[in-house]
Amino acid sequence: MPPIKRALISVSDKSGIVEFARQLAARGIDILSTGGTASLLRDNGVPVRDVSEATNFPEMMDGRVKTLHPAVHGGILALRDNPTHVAQAEAHRIGFIDLVVVNLYPFRETVAKPDVTYEHAIENIDIGGPTMVRSAAKNHAFVGVVTSPNQYDAVIAEIRDSGELSESTRKRLARDAFRHTATYDSAVARYLSAQEDEQPQRFAPFESLWMDRLQTLRYGENPHQAAAFYRIADAPSVWAQMIQLNGKELSYNNILDADAAWGAACDFPDPTAVIVKHTNPCGLASDEDIIAAYKRAFRSDPLSAFGGIIAFNRPVDEALATAIRASKHPTSGDRLFVEIVMAPDFTDEAVERLSRSQNLRVLKLPLVDAYGARYRTVEGGMLIQEADAPDENAVEWNVATKREPTDQEWADLRFAWKCVKHVKSNAIVVAKNRTLLGMGAGQPNRVNSVRLALAQAGDDASGAAMASDALFPFLDSAALGVAHGITAFVQPGGAIRDADSIAVADAANATMVMTGTRHFRH
Repeated sequence: MPPIKRALISVSDKSGIVEFARQLAARGIDILSTGGTASLLRDNGVPVRDVSEATNFPEMMDGRVKTLHPAVHGGILALRDNPTHVAQAEAHRIGFIDLVVVNLYPFRETVAKPDVTYEHAIENIDIGGPTMVRSAAKNHAFVGVVTSPNQYDAVIAEIRDSGELSESTRKRLARDAFRHTATYDSAVARYLSAQEDEQPQRFAPFESLWMDRLQTLRYGENPHQAAAFYRIADAPSVWAQMIQLNGKELSYNNILDADAAWGAACDFPDPTAVIVKHTNPCGLASDEDIIAAYKRAFRSDPLSAFGGIIAFNRPVDEALATAIRASKHPTSGDRLFVEIVMAPDFTDEAVERLSRSQNLRVLKLPLVDAYGARYRTVEGGMLIQEADAPDENAVEWNVATKREPTDQEWADLRFAWKCVKHVKSNAIVVAKNRTLLGMGAGQPNRVNSVRLALAQAGDDASGAAMASDALFPFLDSAALGVAHGITAFVQPGGAIRDADSIAVADAANATMVMTGTRHFRH
């Protein structure tokens, strides 16, 4: 490819563009530009010519027409090794454009604003930008196309070294450019699809997902399954912001478990420790002191904690790291084996202490107020739903029994109810004093989950609260609970035989609260 002699720059996201253009100009590259970009470069002393000088046509129709001209697209699309193309370009005084630097109108940001009008959204559909990007990407044999400020440093470094862009770089930039325009067009199609009805739909008739591969994985759930980790492009993701401070690469199962642990940890306002195994919390506790929370969470089920993932919603210091490393397996007495410790921050001393376990993954992630939409694949399709994040303050809990909960029972019920939404259904949780004492998960019938939760809680079930993610269909769940000393129940209610469960609680002087909402987690 001949050296780059002319560049066309027209960007909506102007971060870094002045310095990038200045370095192009320093190499003697002629710069064409439009509108606000040209003004910005000129104001910062970068020599620039308006596109209208090349086209001999002014920008018109409120800027809708400015680069849609043969002088622009002929300069981009001409094949430099085709004599006919070269002769036609010379005959019509079309100068070749060797580098196109374009990013598009902020359509997604525009339509995300709650007060955006349809007319304003339409005006933010870019036409000239995608056309130039696609033209340059098609002709990547001769033209480089830059669509993101993240590409500036690598592009300018290569131009500085050789005066041109290598074939492999141009191919890679072209691939990214077509992806850029594809995701843009998908966003426009999604918006227009959602406007088809008088009432905007929560889920549009059209949906497209573009994903960036964050990493390939050693294998999937089992060694014979290949796997990779992607994030949905342009969607907020804690995983895109994750910093790994120690340990080997994450596996497929690690990521699933860690996502479950982090979602649970972020859901509690007080200092909270969560221990997850196979996407279910086997230990969970809150306390004003994060070390006390961890110790109570670990005591919930120290056997299941072996090989688990620990998440904290507070920073980890040396004292907490020491407590983690001091934990012992309940039967062997060996130091507790942990796959991951995750938190919003770590002190240097904590990292040093945790890193004494060479393979222990130490992850720093930002806390999130609420997770976004959830995606699940099925054969040949995908299920999408909102996150299970109702406003619990707006949910009206009704006491169904003769006895009202005490203040302590109210606190235990609310904690248990928050815990149970992070357990796989059929889910039962036994909790007391902001501590998960026992849980039953994933059983085909609810009463077996009750048995598992009570067995794990043991004698501590006496005076504790029990939460059920869905209604009690029969009286057997409540009967088992009161037989083990449960004094307070919380469940959605709505069963045909609700009265039977209420009667069981009344007979034992227990209390039962109905939420009217459920927390299934399949």
